[in-house]
Amino acid sequence: MRILLSNDDGYFAPGIEILAQALSDLAVVTVVAPERDRSGASNSLTLDRPLRLRQAANGFYFVNGTPTDCVHLAVTGMLDHMPDMVISGINLGANMGDDTIYSGTVAAATEGYLLGVPSIAVSLTSHKAAHFETAAMVARSMVELCQRNPLSEPVLLNVNVPDIPPEKLKGLRVTRLGKRHKAEGVVRQINPRGETVYWVGAAGSAQDSGEGTDFHAVENGYASVTPLQIDLTHGAQIGAVRSWIEA
Repeated sequence: MRILLSNDDGYFAPGIEILAQALSDLAVVTVVAPERDRSGASNSLTLDRPLRLRQAANGFYFVNGTPTDCVHLAVTGMLDHMPDMVISGINLGANMGDDTIYSGTVAAATEGYLLGVPSIAVSLTSHKAAHFETAAMVARSMVELCQRNPLSEPVLLNVNVPDIPPEKLKGLRVTRLGKRHKAEGVVRQINPRGETVYWVGAAGSAQDSGEGTDFHAVENGYASVTPLQIDLTHGAQIGAVRSWIEA
């Protein structure tokens, strides 16, 4: 089995190194990740300049671009084979609910899915980074499951793992995305040059977090596994918009 690993925290992030080690005896692992932290990059592609592919001393490859760039470059131009799976992570911090729209971690997996490869985004749901090994264990179990029961078609899975010791993890739950409250307002400051600058505000708290959501699963000690899709068409509004335009 051949696995392509990427992330949005950068090739030097501990999460991707731990993940590569956890999978090294299950598959041939190739790491292609951004040269710096590109959290929040979403599905952006770099189209205004060329990309450079370089290799670090540990064998990881890094690109001066976004997470999407990394997977696209690897699958369509670098690798001499199609990977059997793309895994993005382990992200430092949750990617649940509305986070998935902005997440570079999810975007890297999404690009793999768009290119026809089963893909998984894996996130550790805190910034304390106390138990990366738990998320690595979950990712490994997902790969082993795919090896035992190969998928009949590409899937895009968003996995969020609570930051708890492995022995305290209760298992996996298949979930839907929850929803957050409106994000906090931007923070305005004056920099040392006297210029007004703005920081994007923090994400809102969970609003739709009932049973069956990713928020609920993680809060109760389970890793959430959410199947995602790419079709953004709002089918229920097609009739209303058609009648409005054709009136």
